[in-house]
Amino acid sequence: MSDYRLHQADELDMDTVLSEDFFFEGQIVFEKPLMIKGRFKGDIKSRGDLYINQGAEVEARIEAGRVWLRGSVTGEIRTSEKLELFSGSSLEGDISTPDLIIQSGCRFQGHCEMPRRAIKKEEPSK
Repeated sequence: MSDYRLHQADELDMDTVLSEDFFFEGQIVFEKPLMIKGRFKGDIKSRGDLYINQGAEVEARIEAGRVWLRGSVTGEIRTSEKLELFSGSSLEGDISTPDLIIQSGCRFQGHCEMPRRAIKKEEPSK
């Protein structure tokens, strides 16, 4: 039996939520947690957390610290920390992430690259 737990996100914990009736085309750059519940097309860049909710449709090149996918993504996803694909989610595109969790019942079509996680160097003591 597996010992992992998939991350649960609550809309109330998000700094920004793009609602179900939202459609945006362009580029989003952010630092704090962002949840997409509607439709987005373009580029997403962040070192923070991105949550793509069930029912959301995203066509984008995504670069983020961590991505949690419950909706649908067409495009490339690159994370510096983790990518989680939940049951019912759909991803069509290549991914690059050091940590990947794929729950049974999701759909993934593409190539996966898993580079080693960057080791943080400690600052010298003063």
